[in-house]
Amino acid sequence: MRNSEIVALLRARGGCARSSDLFAAGATKNDVRRSAAAGEIVMVRRGLYVLPGLPPTLRDAAHHGGALTCQSALRHRGVWVLDREGPPHVWLGAHGREHSHPGCRCVVHWRDGAPALGVLDVASALVHYYRCGGSEAFFVALESALRLGQIGPAQRAWIRHRLPRSARWLVDFAVPTSDSGLESLVRLRLRALGIETAAQVRIAGVGRVDLLIDGVIIIELDGEENHADPAKRHRDLRRDAAATARGYTPLRFDYALVVHDWPTVEAAILGALRTRGRRIGRDGDAPASEETPAGPVLPGASRR
Repeated sequence: MRNSEIVALLRARGGCARSSDLFAAGATKNDVRRSAAAGEIVMVRRGLYVLPGLPPTLRDAAHHGGALTCQSALRHRGVWVLDREGPPHVWLGAHGREHSHPGCRCVVHWRDGAPALGVLDVASALVHYYRCGGSEAFFVALESALRLGQIGPAQRAWIRHRLPRSARWLVDFAVPTSDSGLESLVRLRLRALGIETAAQVRIAGVGRVDLLIDGVIIIELDGEENHADPAKRHRDLRRDAAATARGYTPLRFDYALVVHDWPTVEAAILGALRTRGRRIGRDGDAPASEETPAGPVLPGASRR
């Protein structure tokens, strides 16, 4: 078997393969040794080969003998996750054998099943993420996957069935129209306070806004690029001015406020509601139900 054919075999398997898989496809030991000597493939440990340009997280997962999962798999597939960084999460099944590597910081998931090498599918990774990252992290990623079209009705039902009964409302509450992970997170947290929101509402003279409460309070959520680009910042200020001129109350928050300083965001929203004559709960706050997260679950949770 030619080197190019062995490279094609690895590429078809996501960039990594066991030597047994290569042999089953028709390669011989000499073929594999020749490809490795030529630098076409790399042996990360005995019996396991990867393509030279494989991303580090995938290479680490392959070294362990498992599949990239949880937040790592979702991030790899373009799904918005709260945990922007962090060690690779690797699924080894229920009885896999862990092969650690120098400097290993990987988070190993011991879940039922027999993982192949590579990246876990989005639906399965979401179930792992719920167990590892908690309700908020799961919900934000789920809405992102729905928005990207990576989850269909059958997969959605499959995910719901595999969550605890107390958490299935998260799947029912999720919509494919949230424009960002921040929007999903704020909508979920406001629900915990008994505040319903309308997402992606178009207002004449203002444009499409992220969230609208009681038809009068506008919540806009800015990514980092809005503050880095003066033109975008100016446009946002004009939108806020136009909204205020039409009787709306615009509130604008960025990633740092929502994720790391939620009490400030919550107080601003509740204050705006009180100004409009609406009270939430007895003292301006509403206790969360047992099924609804009461506050932020910060990135980096280690639950598995």
